[in-house]
Amino acid sequence: MKKILLPAGSLTLFTLALPAFAFSPAGNDIAYTVNDEAFQGYFVSAGEEAQGSVLIIHDWDGLDDYERQRADMLASEGYDVFAVDLFGEGNRPQEVDDKRAATNRLYEDRERMRTLTLAGLAQAREQGAAEQTVIMGYCFGGAVALEIARSGEAEGIAAYTSFHGGLTTPEGQAYSSDTAPIFIAHGGADSAVSLDDVAILAEELETAGVTYEVGIYSGAPHAFSVFGSDAYHERADQRSWEAFNDWLEEML
Repeated sequence: MKKILLPAGSLTLFTLALPAFAFSPAGNDIAYTVNDEAFQGYFVSAGEEAQGSVLIIHDWDGLDDYERQRADMLASEGYDVFAVDLFGEGNRPQEVDDKRAATNRLYEDRERMRTLTLAGLAQAREQGAAEQTVIMGYCFGGAVALEIARSGEAEGIAAYTSFHGGLTTPEGQAYSSDTAPIFIAHGGADSAVSLDDVAILAEELETAGVTYEVGIYSGAPHAFSVFGSDAYHERADQRSWEAFNDWLEEML
């Protein structure tokens, strides 16, 4: 999926539909290891007045400038941000089969998925990120965020967020009543994750007594927030980003 990047200095709601420009990251790539495996995340700080932190989990092509740019956008709003790497340093798949293989490895090994995500959270805090954290992800990353929410293994989490992510709960897993609040941003025209999936998740969360909000954006397909892609839907991106920022302000 082709991604168009925007100038770091134009990080407002209204820049999202502009054509491509060179992107200069405001933060730094961070090399770290997990069980002797090499990974490379990205950290950008909002400075001493940070309101909290956000952990970004990438989509199925790995951590790239799309997540870096989203991180910079959030830092400009006052949050420390760490974009975690779940695929390993240098593993940024380009072909669909390679993307599917990289995500399937983690879908089939949920313990590894959780371990790598929690290692990214620990690395964020080692970099000085504010303790109170919202975990969010795009597509595959959204499914990972919900995996962590169900596990209850992360500490200091204020909320979780999924943008056009997988919503299905694996057999044997469930949400507990002490799960932090969850925000779901979903495209009404998403053919990969159905509205039935949204309804089933809402019922699960309602039954568990979890605080949640769901934003459904009419006409928006799967991956609607990816700049410059065939799936990009300007209205859905702008409205969901605004809703997410309101969510962050409330949660952090």
